[in-house]
Parts: sequence; C-alpha cells; structure tokens
Amino acid sequence: MRRLPVTLWAGSVLIAMVVLLALWSWLIGAPYDPVAADASARLQGSSPEHLMGTDRFGRDVFSIILGGAQVALSVGVVAALIALLVGTPLGMWAAIRRGWVQGAVTRSSDVIQAFPSLLLAIVFSAVFGASPMVAAVAIGIGAIPGFVRMVRAVTARILREEYITAARSAGRNWFSIAWRHVLPNLAGLLLVEIAVTFSIAILAESALSYLGLGTPAPEPSWGRMLYEHQVFIEVAPMTLVWPGLAIAISVLGLNLFSEGLRDALHSRRS
Repeated sequence: MRRLPVTLWAGSVLIAMVVLLALWSWLIGAPYDPVAADASARLQGSSPEHLMGTDRFGRDVFSIILGGAQVALSVGVVAALIALLVGTPLGMWAAIRRGWVQGAVTRSSDVIQAFPSLLLAIVFSAVFGASPMVAAVAIGIGAIPGFVRMVRAVTARILREEYITAARSAGRNWFSIAWRHVLPNLAGLLLVEIAVTFSIAILAESALSYLGLGTPAPEPSWGRMLYEHQVFIEVAPMTLVWPGLAIAISVLGLNLFSEGLRDALHSRRS
C-alpha cells in the first residue's frame, strides 16, 4: 500500500486549522465583537484578555481573525461551487458532443480565461458594489475555464475506453455513462481544482479588501486589516503579522493539499 504524500498530510493539517477557526466563529462565537471599537484599548499587545492584542480601534485581533476566517471560507466555498457546478457539466458536454459544441464551449472558456480572476472581481465590485459574495461570484466565473479544460480532456480520454463502447452498445444513454463511469474517475481531479480555486479565492478576496473593493468596513477581513494597519508596522507589527499569517497558512495549506493530492493520483495511476 502506497503512503500518501507528506504534502497532502501537511496541507490537510493547515486547512483543518483554518476550518476550525471558521467553525469557532460560526458555532461558538468570537470572544469579543469583532466590529466593536474600544478607544481605551487601542494597539495593546498580547494579554490574557486579548490573546493577539488589539488593533487601532481597540478591537480584539483574535476575534477579527476568527471573523475573517468565516468570510474567507464563505468566499472560497461559493467560488468553488460556481466553478464546479458550471465547469464540470460544460466540460463533459463538450467532450461528449464534440463538433460545434466543443468549439463553442472551448472558445467561451478562452474568452473568460483572458481576464484574470482578480480583474473580473474588481470589475464586478465596481458594477455591483463591494461585498464578499460579489467577489466570490466573479472569482467562481473566472475559475470555470480551468474546470472545463480539465473535465473535457479527462472525459474525452475515458470515452475512448472499451467499456464505454460496450455500455453504449448495451443501450446506456450518455447521462448514465457520465454518472456511472466518468464522474467517479473525475472525483480526485475535481478536488484538486476545488482546492486551487479555494486558494485563488482567498487571495483575491484579501487583495480586494486591501484595495477597499472586498468586504466592506467594519466587517472583519484579513485583507482590509492589513491595509488599515500598514502604517503601524513599527509600533504594532503584530496587527499585520496575524492577518498575514492567516492568509499565508490558508493559501499554503490549500496549495500543499492540491499538490499532494495530484501526486497521489498520479502515483495511483502509474
């Protein structure tokens, strides 16, 4: 039995840490209200009352990190679901129908792919207003071509297998073949794409919030916290370290997970 790659385990641990932070915020609640300011407690260091100190408004940094984890995961989930639920059937349809359908789907994907996800998110935020869900939708749309390209290539390869020909000869329709034979072979690769999309979504939401186009104030956001406290880097550097560390752990965990899972799938096929 082959051992799973270390990167897969390491990524899973880091992802679990971020998920636990978000679940803490959802189910238990933060120790303090992350949007409640307290002028008498501005820029305090770590203490039993405030584990990560306070920010320039006197808000508890740990509570903001918890709230930011909730926002980051929400954006990642929505973006990944949009890309998965749109890109997967389009890719399979293109591989099954071929001809003009494949051409239309491929060219449409190329058009979307010409615009970086962050640029799409900036345009969407300018048109529809700044919010995490607007950013998530834009990032999800930007990730669709990656799903389409991967699903189309794998589906086309699977459809050339002899057991697919036998299934068609037995009278199975394309929906049944896709459900029984194609999707199970796609599951692992789809999980890799989901992890990559999640990583891009967290980075993009943080960048948008840093630019003032993501999560609106005073809602907690890792990216906006970096923007608000960059001028305090000398007097209160930890107000930058904590949100930066949260972003780094999230993105690193997802990238390690996707890389490890890709290696595991490749090892299983070889």
